[in-house]
Amino acid sequence: MKRVAIFDYDNTLIKGDSFLPFLIYASNRFFVYAASIEALTRYALRRAQKKPTESLRTFIKSHLLHRILKGKRPEDLKVAAEKTREWQKPNWPVLKTLHEHHENGDTIIIASGSLDLYMEDLLRDIPHDALICTDIEVKEGRITGVMVNGNCVRRCKAERVKTWLNVFGPFDESFGYGNHPHDVPMLELVKHRIIVS
Repeated sequence: MKRVAIFDYDNTLIKGDSFLPFLIYASNRFFVYAASIEALTRYALRRAQKKPTESLRTFIKSHLLHRILKGKRPEDLKVAAEKTREWQKPNWPVLKTLHEHHENGDTIIIASGSLDLYMEDLLRDIPHDALICTDIEVKEGRITGVMVNGNCVRRCKAERVKTWLNVFGPFDESFGYGNHPHDVPMLELVKHRIIVS
């Protein structure tokens, strides 16, 4: 029987979110907070001027990527990735479930809004067959700050997971693990849906 298990990462496989800690380790806490306030101000101004924009979360994420990571080389962020790995707090019950799926021979997908710049480092000891996450553009060895395939959250994440399933499926059984409300669109793609609180 061909089975697939899809796991969100932040607030599912780990407790908390890895994005801001990574940015803090890549820069510093003060600069990240200042850039966040700047992003909120710019978003509010665009809304007041009735200018079209993406969701608040995506707007802030895009702004932080440009302000903090643009111009850096991916290899220079390895220390930040390692510190983020040390910071994270595993959600042991969900990780145990993932390992059980792995032992049963199920295909495991990690689907996350986090960045490809550090996700492989965080997943070093977690068995998985595919990683779907927010891909950051690198040109001439430097990060541009652009999210190549969009912000891999909610509908965007669900669309990318659906594409993967269409390419590598069909599967006889499908399981999804994520948090509410962010992963609801993704969980709608599977037969067995588990909300992680």
